[in-house]
Amino acid sequence: MTEPVRRIIHIDMDAFYASVEQRDAPELRGRPVAVGRSQERGVVAAASYEARKFGVRSAMPSLVAQRKCPELIFVPPRFEVYRAVSAQIHAVFARYTPLIQPLSLDEAYLDVTDPLLPRPSATAIAQEIRAAIHAETGLTASAGVSYNKFLAKLASDYRKPNGQFVIPPGAGETFVADLPVSSFHGIGPATAARMNALGIYTGADLRTQSLDILTRHFGKAATFYYGIARGEDPRPVEPHRPRKSIGKETTYERDLRREEELYPALTTLAQNVWHACTKRHASGRTVTLKLRYVNFQQLTRSHSFTDPVPSAIALEETGHFLLRPLLPLPRPVRLLGITVSSLTSTDEPPATEQLSLLSQF
Repeated sequence: MTEPVRRIIHIDMDAFYASVEQRDAPELRGRPVAVGRSQERGVVAAASYEARKFGVRSAMPSLVAQRKCPELIFVPPRFEVYRAVSAQIHAVFARYTPLIQPLSLDEAYLDVTDPLLPRPSATAIAQEIRAAIHAETGLTASAGVSYNKFLAKLASDYRKPNGQFVIPPGAGETFVADLPVSSFHGIGPATAARMNALGIYTGADLRTQSLDILTRHFGKAATFYYGIARGEDPRPVEPHRPRKSIGKETTYERDLRREEELYPALTTLAQNVWHACTKRHASGRTVTLKLRYVNFQQLTRSHSFTDPVPSAIALEETGHFLLRPLLPLPRPVRLLGITVSSLTSTDEPPATEQLSLLSQF
C-alpha cells in the first residue's frame, strides 16, 4: 500500500516584529521602521517592508541601516508582546492540526494530511488560516503549500508579503531546477560558496551530482542535498522537536580590549546560559565560544565532553579554556557568545560516572 501524499503548509508572518509595532502605533504605518536600538552598537532585529526597500535587513548594524535609510524610525523590541501574538497565531494553527512544528515566533510548519476540520485541500486550509490570523491579530501572513517541508518553505517566499503559493505533487523537481542553491533553506552562504566553487549554482546543477560526489564534499548532509535537488524531503513535521542548543551572546557598547574585561564578560554569559539550562532541565556535552572582532571577523571554538556539563562553574571554566588560546587579542572584540549543545535532560543520570571536566581536555 502506497503512502498518502503529505500535505504540508509553511506559514511565515510578514515582517512580524515590525508589523506588530506598526499595528500598535498607527503613526508608524507606511513608514520605514526598524525594531532594535539606534545606538552605535545596535543591531536591526526586524525591518518593515518600507525599510527593506532601502536595503535595510535584520541583523544589520544600526549605523549601516541609518546610512541606507536616513528616515528610518527605530523602536525598541517588545518580546513579551511578540510572544503573546505568537500564541494567538498558534492557537489558530491548532484548530486545524496537532502536527505543528514552530521554527520561531513567526513561522511554523503544519502537517494537514489528516486535518481536524474537513476541508477540500491544504490550499483551502492555508487560506482560512491566513484569513483568521488577519481577523484576530490584524497582521498578514504568507503561506507555502506542498508535499514536503523543503518545498513548502520555498513556496511561502514566492508571493510575499500577504501571499500564497502552491507546489503540487510532481512539480518539485522542475520548480527547484532554475533556483540558485543559495536560496535553498538548509544551504547557508558558506555551503553555497563551496557549491559554486564546484560549478553548482542551481538546483539543476545540484541534480547532476552523484550521491558519492556530494558525500565526498559535504559529508552526511549530502543525502539531504541529493534529495532536495529532486524536490524530495522525507523529514516529518515534528511537534515536539527537541531543542538543539542553549546560548547567549552580547554585543557590547564599548569594545573589549583587555583580558581583564573578557573573562568577567564571559563569566556573566556562562551564568546566564546555565540559568537557561536549569530552567529547561537540560545540559549539553558541547560548549562553543563565539567571538566577533570590531572588523566583524568571527571565530568559534568548541569542545565536547563525554558527559553533560554539570554546573555553572564548569561551563565558565570551559569558556575560559576556549578563550585562552585566542589571547592576546589581535584587535578589540565587539561581541561574545557561549552556547551549550548536544543537549540531554538533567533529569536523567549520565551514562558514565562524571569525570572532572578539566581532566577531559
